[in-house]
Amino acid sequence: MSQPMPAGYNPQAVEAAWYDWWEAQGFFKPQTATDGSAKPEGVFVIPFPPPNVTGSLHIGHALTVAIQDGLIRWNRMLGKTTLFVPGFDHAGISTQSVVERRLFKQEGKTRHDLGREAFLEKVMDWKNDYQSRITNQLRRLGGSFDWDRVAFTMNPSLSKAVIENFCRLHEGGILYRDNRLVNWCVRLNTTLSNLEVDQKQLEGRTLLNVPGYDPKEKVEFGVITSFAYPIEGSDEKIIVATTRPETMLGDSAIAVHPEDDRYKHLHGKFAKHPFVDRRLPIVADDMVDKDFGTGAVKITPAHDPNDYEVGKRHNLEFISILNDDGTLNANAGDKFNGMKRFHARREVVKALTDAGLFIETKDNPMQIPICSKSGDVIEPILKPQWWVKCKPLAEEAIKRSRAGELKISPAQSEADWYRWLDNIQDWCISRQLWWGHRCPAYFVRIEGEENDNNDGKNWVVGRTLEEATERAKVLAAGRSFALEQDEDVLDTWFSSALWPFSIMGWPEKTADLEHYYPASLLETGWDILFFWVARMVLLGVYLTGKVPFGEVLCHAMIRDAHGRKMSKSLGNVIDPLDVIHGLPLQDLHQKLHEGNLDDKEIAKAITGQKKDFPKGIPECGTDGLRFALCAYSGGGRDINLEILRVEGYRKFCNKIFNATKFAMLKFEPDFVPLDVAKLTGDESLVERWILHKLNFAVGEVNKHLEVRNFMAATIAVYNFWLYELCDVYIEAMKPMTDPSADPKVRTSAQQTLHICLDYGLRLLHPFMPFVTEELWQRLPRRSTDLASIMISRYPTFDTDFQSADAEDKFDLVFAALRTGRSLAASYNLQSNIQLFIHVQTPEEKALFESQVPTISALTKGCSKVEVIQGSSSQIPAGCGSAVVSSTVVVYLQVQGLVNLEAEVAKCDKKIDLARLNLEKLYKVISQPDYQATVPEAVQISNEEKRKTLEVELSALQESREMFAKLQ
Repeated sequence: MSQPMPAGYNPQAVEAAWYDWWEAQGFFKPQTATDGSAKPEGVFVIPFPPPNVTGSLHIGHALTVAIQDGLIRWNRMLGKTTLFVPGFDHAGISTQSVVERRLFKQEGKTRHDLGREAFLEKVMDWKNDYQSRITNQLRRLGGSFDWDRVAFTMNPSLSKAVIENFCRLHEGGILYRDNRLVNWCVRLNTTLSNLEVDQKQLEGRTLLNVPGYDPKEKVEFGVITSFAYPIEGSDEKIIVATTRPETMLGDSAIAVHPEDDRYKHLHGKFAKHPFVDRRLPIVADDMVDKDFGTGAVKITPAHDPNDYEVGKRHNLEFISILNDDGTLNANAGDKFNGMKRFHARREVVKALTDAGLFIETKDNPMQIPICSKSGDVIEPILKPQWWVKCKPLAEEAIKRSRAGELKISPAQSEADWYRWLDNIQDWCISRQLWWGHRCPAYFVRIEGEENDNNDGKNWVVGRTLEEATERAKVLAAGRSFALEQDEDVLDTWFSSALWPFSIMGWPEKTADLEHYYPASLLETGWDILFFWVARMVLLGVYLTGKVPFGEVLCHAMIRDAHGRKMSKSLGNVIDPLDVIHGLPLQDLHQKLHEGNLDDKEIAKAITGQKKDFPKGIPECGTDGLRFALCAYSGGGRDINLEILRVEGYRKFCNKIFNATKFAMLKFEPDFVPLDVAKLTGDESLVERWILHKLNFAVGEVNKHLEVRNFMAATIAVYNFWLYELCDVYIEAMKPMTDPSADPKVRTSAQQTLHICLDYGLRLLHPFMPFVTEELWQRLPRRSTDLASIMISRYPTFDTDFQSADAEDKFDLVFAALRTGRSLAASYNLQSNIQLFIHVQTPEEKALFESQVPTISALTKGCSKVEVIQGSSSQIPAGCGSAVVSSTVVVYLQVQGLVNLEAEVAKCDKKIDLARLNLEKLYKVISQPDYQATVPEAVQISNEEKRKTLEVELSALQESREMFAKLQ
């Protein structure tokens, strides 16, 4: 790069152009061998979890990009053929819901006012808008995606895969149609799977707002209501209880335990329904707990999962009392027909009271099912739907997982995985929506016959209308018929479950499918382990015969600094671009008005934003954000994100930038680094030490990335840059790179500096792609260097750089240096610092004398460093002291600068403490069984402590005596 380096680090300037250049150079595409096959180093593929086109990305998506792109860049630099496939999910329920709300808010219209085609055009406009926004966010986050392979779950090729999936499952007897209880969301007017239903725990009577009702109106939950049914032909009554009084309008029986003596005389008799013309048989069933309540249970087969099973066993009438919009239908009787379900709850209790049948209402701790999308209370209702038989699929998935074909981490997620698969239930895949893949199923209406579309007998499936028609002809056996395609669409997860192989071209046998499937890794949040990951494995194994990825890594859930879940209504949802660019508080407030929040929710969110971001969000840059998110990722289930910590890593970027800028001044214009980073034999002690530390960091980062411990990997590279390269070597090399220094020494120090900067930037690149490219491009180039840091080789552990001897020696020197600085600080000395290092052996004397320039350079204000061996009488009078080890003591000249009386008192305190510590240690090592019972390593450590304490005590006594004489 020919332009001079800017005066300071500016994230926007650094991050402005590199992404487009990387993409234009083709660096994001898989790099293969000359014959098109994978490189010998191996293949590493990640199918990026497709974000929903419901809205822009939040900070949780930024975590996904930071981790996944970090792994992709790391593996690419290790020489592997890498592929990172981007894409988008149509998100049926969520996207249709948000567009419907926006349509009503802006135009006062519903989707039915527009009609199916016009409404779907509106949704497609929304999808195109948000796909563009999300694409921009992913690019700004630095994701090295192969954009030529971008996928969308409703693209023609992926839609073809969905149809093929449906047809194969049906042909294999795995997919079937049945009129069964489903989870019905009145608000969204669609069926939901069990995984899309949350269970809200109530401790007793609770009043709640319910979507679709006046906000001022509260509905009662958490109570159990007892009432009586009159027995037909007698004055006797039988008492039952329910938490949903309105469902009694759909009761078709009363169940008692067959061994309950209280009710044996009623077996086979009937109770009379008080509000509709209906007789309720009294049936005996083992599912009844005769010791709970009255021992009699009302049975509503069409609106309760347990009652459904009882209804099946006793061939009871299944009476549905709910319309799709949550109002009661004619089966509920004239009085309640058309009434909203929770209004009917209140009115049923009132009617029971008027009829003299009400007994009591009591608090009842319970759970109520809540739609995770809309917050509505779920109703179990009967619907003819398409279902996937999951048990046989799960059995094979468990078998493959236990055989080692799939690794799941962290361990807690693995335990969750097996627990869920062991208890898996059939999956309802029908959704009563317009946005999504329409079911490729057709009802065959045969002329002149009564046709029931509730079961699968008169249904055919087809990859095309022609295939369905041919199958219908066989079913109709020469009779006239009409085909009616199912109006429902398929569950979004039914299409996203195909993601790892549909994006590679399945069901076609493509080159991508051959080379890049199965994927290497699936990384996602633990909260969708079952929604998505399990279903990918179930269908991947069934349809392709292979587990779709070899490893599943579950990252943490990001919460705010207070540990709260991110929520738009709390105002704590963070757009990653706002963290990258920074955003004033007023602009944060303004963004709230762009969504679908009502005025009350906006006011609440503004209050939350003022509390959490009183000065707005500071500019942190992409690199600072990515590094912070990786630094948070240590295997836990939650991350409490603090923006100030993210800003701290932006300052780390600034440190790297300035350190590199300063270090570049140490290279002459004609400096040429060695073609291969290696030792020349001319390295000084501090050079061998820094290369050893670099090598250690290299080993640590690779080791931790291998086991997906991003927190530990970032700590290793952070510590190297900050505490070893910047704080020590760059300072220590100043005298070695001075123009007056020996040319051989200067050249060696420059080569070592170049290795550290080059390797240090490469180490950082997976976490901080932009600033590392910017700085790496400015380094003096080797003839062997490639065009970009992102395709350069990642550093790996090199035994030639390993030097435990250099580490031990320089660590001792550095310990003395730190002790001297600490001594000076304790006496508030900032200039004319004179240090005397007292050692015991000639080897120590030679070591420290060779490092006097380094100690002077790293001790600000130092004017003198003298090494003394032998008798401490050579130490000048008036020195304070501090012990480094059992053989090294640092003295600081303070005569004339301190209160001598105070120094004597200070020494007395320190002497008392040293004696106390020494006495404690003597007690330990003088125990009779010490030699036999204490491990050898502990004995060695204690012996070193003893020697050091004795030296410290001696030095303190000498200092006290010295200060006392000067008084």
